[in-house]
Amino acid sequence: MRAVTHPAVAATLNAGGLWLLYTTDLYHQMHGSALVHAAVHTHVFLAGYVFTASILSVDPDPHRAPLTVRAAVLVTFIAAHSVLAKWLYAHPPAGVDSADAEAGAQLMYYAGDAVDVTLIVLLLAGWYTAARPREATLSGLRPAA
Repeated sequence: MRAVTHPAVAATLNAGGLWLLYTTDLYHQMHGSALVHAAVHTHVFLAGYVFTASILSVDPDPHRAPLTVRAAVLVTFIAAHSVLAKWLYAHPPAGVDSADAEAGAQLMYYAGDAVDVTLIVLLLAGWYTAARPREATLSGLRPAA
């Protein structure tokens, strides 16, 4: 679990899974088999969840990646996701109507931007909270105001 929850691994599983889905025959296999469909959707959900958790790291984690690593991985993931959306706009999967592919690619691009901005804000808010000075205490008691 330690390896899977590292931000770089989680980002690779997330973005790599999407690239694999849309640039190989997996997309058509998914629509032809209920088992493959369930497996793909399970992977997309779990990879997205693990990626988000690895970037935001709101739970105590003694092996949490430093903020600089999480921020760099997030920026790299955003680029990979945006490039995939643009790729799908120009090169839709075989058998997909071009108008549907364009609409789906635009949704992926712009909705992805909304999610990305939210992740950036939450990452920076967590950093701000963790970096702010703490109140001075004496033996666990708060000083009198």
